[in-house]
Amino acid sequence: MEYIVVIAAAVLLVVVVHASLTPQVAWRALPVLLAAFAVRLAVHILLMRSGLGYGGDNYSYEARALGIVELWHRNGVHYVTSDELGSVYGVAVPCHVFALIMYLCGGKAPLACTSVVALLGCALCVVLYRFARLLGADERAAFRLLVLTAFLPGFLLHTSDMFKDGFNAFLVVACLGLAVSNLRRFDALKIVALGPLLWALWNVRPYMVFMCSLPLLAGVFRVKRALSGRSIVVFAVVLIPVLVLLQGLDQSGGPLGTMQAQLDRGQSEHTRLANAEGGSGVVFDDGGNAWNDLGPKLAYTLLSPFPWASGSMALQLGKIDTLIWYWLLFCAVQGARRLWRHDRRMLLILLLFLVPASIAYATTMSNIGLIFRQRIPIVMVTSLLSAIAWSRTRPYAGPPEERAAGPEASGSLVRGT
Repeated sequence: MEYIVVIAAAVLLVVVVHASLTPQVAWRALPVLLAAFAVRLAVHILLMRSGLGYGGDNYSYEARALGIVELWHRNGVHYVTSDELGSVYGVAVPCHVFALIMYLCGGKAPLACTSVVALLGCALCVVLYRFARLLGADERAAFRLLVLTAFLPGFLLHTSDMFKDGFNAFLVVACLGLAVSNLRRFDALKIVALGPLLWALWNVRPYMVFMCSLPLLAGVFRVKRALSGRSIVVFAVVLIPVLVLLQGLDQSGGPLGTMQAQLDRGQSEHTRLANAEGGSGVVFDDGGNAWNDLGPKLAYTLLSPFPWASGSMALQLGKIDTLIWYWLLFCAVQGARRLWRHDRRMLLILLLFLVPASIAYATTMSNIGLIFRQRIPIVMVTSLLSAIAWSRTRPYAGPPEERAAGPEASGSLVRGT
């Protein structure tokens, strides 16, 4: 049964590619993504489960999924809440997906579970291609982004076992893509689609919902005019008091209260010191205040592991990924400048995610190994700006009716809608 799930995941990947891309692009992308899918399974078998010694969360999620399966055997198949099994709080979606696969396979099924994670990783490459085209990247640049993402070492590693990073990155990029799609061409169905995506994201990494909230609001309310630097500042100045007011009205168990509790816990000195105990831990002389030394923390959040840093073999291999990330950052700056000239609304959507996410992670920075994984969504969204820099044509600007709408430049993440 485990091999049947693997085959089904590969077939579903073929369906996703052909449903989301034009035939010409699909036939080019399919060999790349099937190879990326196979490489992930090979890494899982040869490295992740054969003594590489990397990970920990993957085994934790496997254990939680087994706990859900035990509850299903006793009480029937149902959605297991944190009241029944406290350890699933915040990771319910990946744990339930893994549990369902184990339930069908009759026991542990790490290869089958990994095939679903690999499917999500490859599907994210398709979403990034569509997203880049929505932003105005040409077909060549968007396809380069698809190929690069498919084999980006850090992302490949964390979608080669039962980690939740693939779920998180897919959901974040899909939500932001819908915001941009809605800005291009409004459709109420896209607003409806955000509901299940945000629910799933809340049950994968809850605080990411709030990191996506500002760009989603900008997409829902559809900024009409090209934005100046002054208007962006005014937007932020008006929005911050509104968020503070909402937080004051939600001090208990509501979403904003939950977000504040998570932020307080992540920024606490106790948590940061505990996370810094590993071999890749970093301790800042900030006097116990998470907001002190923000500059160095941002540098570590976005740029570590540095080429000269010592550490484990996994950390040394991570430097390959970091060097690629440096190149993407360099290209992204050029892409941001192009997008600023031609379509500031699109740039605003991306910056409303990238800036708050980077600052929030910097205030909880304590371990290079953890931040290396946690910044994967930041890397993905930044790489979209790199695709703009690689394009030989200028980004789209103005309302849709003023653009020459090609088959890949429509206002949707899905072809033909």
